[in-house]
Amino acid sequence: MQTYYYVLASQRFLTQEEPIDEILKERTRHYHEQEKAIDFWLVNEPAFLDAPALTAIKAKCPQPASAIISTNPQFITWLKLRLEFVITGEFQAPSETIPQPLASLAAIS
Repeated sequence: MQTYYYVLASQRFLTQEEPIDEILKERTRHYHEQEKAIDFWLVNEPAFLDAPALTAIKAKCPQPASAIISTNPQFITWLKLRLEFVITGEFQAPSETIPQPLASLAAIS
């Protein structure tokens, strides 16, 4: 099992009010320069929030939510300091309650 760390906020805040595209593009460029594998993902309406253990977290976050999920806890800590008004946490997956850590509940159009 892998530990995943996340920054969680309303989809509007994370994708419209904050320059998250710019932050993720810069991080991606840096990783390519360092020949490092990408270890972060932006997930709209993350399915992991439906896990029973995360019910209280989901209740705290305006819906629809978005999350930046990573296997790098330092990156999530940095994002928390950069974005301020977000919720952070972690979960283990794959598990019985979170079979796909990067799954989204968003309808595909």
